Amino acid sequence: MTSAEPLHRWLAQRRLTAATFPYAAVVDAYQRHGKHFVPDEWTRLLAAARDRLTEGSGAQGRRLNAFLAVALDKADGRYDYRTYLALSLLPLPDIGDAPAPAARLLAHRDRLHVHLLTDLIRFELTAANDTAPLPQLRPEPARAAKRIRHALRAAMPALRRLSLIAPAVGGDPDAMAWQAVAAVEVDTTAEERLALRVSMLPVSTIHDEWMFIRVLQTFEVTFALLAVDLRAVVAAVRAGHLHLAATRMSAAAALLRDSAPLWSVTATLQPEAFHRFRPYTEGASAIQSRHYKLVESLCRTPDASRRDSPAYLSTPDVRALILRGQASVDDALDALAPANAAGHAQPALATAMAEFTVALRRWRRTHYRLALRMLGTDQTGTGYTQGIPYLARACAEPVFRCRSHTNPSAKDDR
Repeated sequence: MTSAEPLHRWLAQRRLTAATFPYAAVVDAYQRHGKHFVPDEWTRLLAAARDRLTEGSGAQGRRLNAFLAVALDKADGRYDYRTYLALSLLPLPDIGDAPAPAARLLAHRDRLHVHLLTDLIRFELTAANDTAPLPQLRPEPARAAKRIRHALRAAMPALRRLSLIAPAVGGDPDAMAWQAVAAVEVDTTAEERLALRVSMLPVSTIHDEWMFIRVLQTFEVTFALLAVDLRAVVAAVRAGHLHLAATRMSAAAALLRDSAPLWSVTATLQPEAFHRFRPYTEGASAIQSRHYKLVESLCRTPDASRRDSPAYLSTPDVRALILRGQASVDDALDALAPANAAGHAQPALATAMAEFTVALRRWRRTHYRLALRMLGTDQTGTGYTQGIPYLARACAEPVFRCRSHTNPSAKDDR
């Protein structure tokens, strides 16, 4: 059993400082027991830490407060999708951030993307070690090898953009995987290592939950950047810069296509493993994904029936933005002056919007098919949703309202 002595010693100090908090000991305990099963001693000590901590300002204080909120979510009755994935502990892009060049934003996303995926690869490569966390229901070697291969494929576009790994054809898959892990590790800062460490607080000790969390976090990183991209598209259209809007929209479509191999990683989830840890995730569901709802609502302002349904009631901050008049791409195009609307850049933007539509519809359908395979048709979702029927309806939601803005000749893969 992991000893709580480091946390006792920290609490015994006269003045508690975030800089000396024993993250390693706490994370080890949560990974050894699973958040749902962590001994009461740990939650009592962490609650005492939160009560006594006065250093709330500064990056270290904010991170510790965020970590304690995530670690104590079940004890506090605040557990949900965002605390399950520890999203507050990851440096995600945000639509509220100051505008930045698209290349810089993509590089920021790519770094976090490869950190998450190479952490997953490293975990799978070292899982045979008897001391590795989450020891229950280790997958058979063939499944683990497939998982590593798909994770490497999902990471490769970002690895290449970051010049962290050279294109490779053939070769030993394990050697390539270790090469990717090593290339990212040598380029990772202490701050980034800590973010990775504290953002893995599984609810169980089932091996596959590590993969499940990392893949969902990686999807969130991509959708966070897509939301920033779409906000930039809205601004560009409003300013009449349709070429810029088309370029940014096309880049968003390409990024969404790049994320497709993540579904292949998810498909390696063992059904027995999923059904073993799933009950302990009750209350956390992807319906609560703020970033996905931002992307959806920035494409097309949802109809009142969807806005007032569980889809957006589960993300009240996004719903509030809509009610306050958040503009979507459709809204910005509707407001174009006739002269601009007929401009020569319009076909390029229409094509880019069609590309994004195809990519998002494919993403939705793949999610639906995988959930159907794992859950069947008679189980509800983990966030008190209708599960499969909800996803089926979500697949049918239009991406953009104004069909005249999209390229009718572009085929989606229905």
